[in-house]
Amino acid sequence: MRRLSPTAKLMRKSSQQIHQHKRPDRAQRGAQRNPPRPRGPRRVILFNKPFDVLPQFSDEAGRQTLKDFVPIGDVYAAGRLDRDSEGLMVLTNDGALQAALTQPGKRTGKIYYVQVEGEPQESDLAALRHGVNLKDGPTLPAGVEKVAEPAWLWPRQPPIRERKAIPTSWLKITLHEGRNRQVRRMTAHIGYPTLRLIRYAMGEYRLDGLAPGEWREIDASA
Repeated sequence: MRRLSPTAKLMRKSSQQIHQHKRPDRAQRGAQRNPPRPRGPRRVILFNKPFDVLPQFSDEAGRQTLKDFVPIGDVYAAGRLDRDSEGLMVLTNDGALQAALTQPGKRTGKIYYVQVEGEPQESDLAALRHGVNLKDGPTLPAGVEKVAEPAWLWPRQPPIRERKAIPTSWLKITLHEGRNRQVRRMTAHIGYPTLRLIRYAMGEYRLDGLAPGEWREIDASA
């Protein structure tokens, strides 16, 4: 029988300790797979974020945040909506719902109404429908159509800066992923900069008449 030298025994023991340390136990693996459930009653709040409001509850610089509009603690935003964008945010204490709305693998649809500078043609929109190559990789195919200015649209404060000699157009864009400033980068990629961006829907949740700065709590079982 082949005997191991003291050095070989030490190396084998060290290797076993390293692998044991790296391997998570069943409880840890379960926690990784399953987002945390709310400790108290499940809460789901729909908020229409105004322009120039940060998508978070605090800011050391004293800028407007969600806390200035939503006086409810222990809820968190499902995904982000840039400071210069407007529209629907879903706030909840349910980690599973947050994951369903934001994780790339879930492919949850998000609808945006986007005002762009210029008048894109069908060939331009076809590129977005098939996916375009951005700096962080190709986008998934998106739903894109030209639409009239939405009848429910509110005036933005301050108004957008329009150039009189250049017309603007409205697009309805549906994404199934959510990268940083993705819509703006997509329209810029085809040569039509975004002037205004409003998120209208996330999955089954819609603005449905919420005015800027207003919020509504919905039935947690909905």
